[in-house]
Amino acid sequence: MPHRYRRDRRCRMSVTNTVDAARLNLLLNELRLPAIKVLWAQFAEQSDKEGWPAGRFLATIAEHEIAERGRRRIERHLVEARLPAGKTFDSFDFEAVPMISKAQVMALAAGDSWLGKGANLLLFGPPGGGKSHLAAAIGLALIENGWRVLFTRTTDLVQKLQLARRELNLEAAINRLDRFDLLILDDLAYVTKDQAETSVLFELISARYERRSMLITANQPFGEWNRVFPDPAMTLAAIDRLVHHATIVEMNVESYRRRTALERKRGPGRPPSHATPKTVAD
Repeated sequence: MPHRYRRDRRCRMSVTNTVDAARLNLLLNELRLPAIKVLWAQFAEQSDKEGWPAGRFLATIAEHEIAERGRRRIERHLVEARLPAGKTFDSFDFEAVPMISKAQVMALAAGDSWLGKGANLLLFGPPGGGKSHLAAAIGLALIENGWRVLFTRTTDLVQKLQLARRELNLEAAINRLDRFDLLILDDLAYVTKDQAETSVLFELISARYERRSMLITANQPFGEWNRVFPDPAMTLAAIDRLVHHATIVEMNVESYRRRTALERKRGPGRPPSHATPKTVAD
């Protein structure tokens, strides 16, 4: 009898545990705690073996849930950011751009000192000097630090805003961009000198002024921005809003693409003019 009693008791306990586990999984689904749903049984077993206090068990599975949420959030933000692939700090050759302080760039990549204030970052330099690469690398680091970023060619965004204006939806389209802490506008100079295009670009700059940050890359210094904005007053107003709270970086270096082409043309067996750089092309 005692043996049969123990066997029956084990069966009842097994059924109870199975029911409790199924009930717990339903509750975790309802609470939207997918990481805990996957991991709780593993940690419960470890807790039983090692005699964890209940508080330690709960803290451990909660920490894993928070970490998993953070990982999924970064994944979502990376998808929506539309960053060009492969543009990271590791593949950027800081030695090829000696006027840039790596320490300053790393500080900008944290975001705390400027994104919360709606400040801007402006990168100037000739084509092929690494502006787009650096902008994308900063954007990637900011996303990893918890910020939301959108990378876009300026012409592409301007066309979308023009369409929104024609549909009487420009204000809403600009407001939707507020969800991004940083808007990276690549190649500002390629916007055509057209009143309709430049007016929506100006409205975007004005709407984000002192509220949300922008990172702009441009081949032309401010003195040539009259090629972008046909109205001199609009040019001055746009520049004023962008530089009021801004870090300006000038990357006046030889084009990486040109250096690479020259070295390919030189062929093997000829000493290069300098060490082969990492990829820094726009």
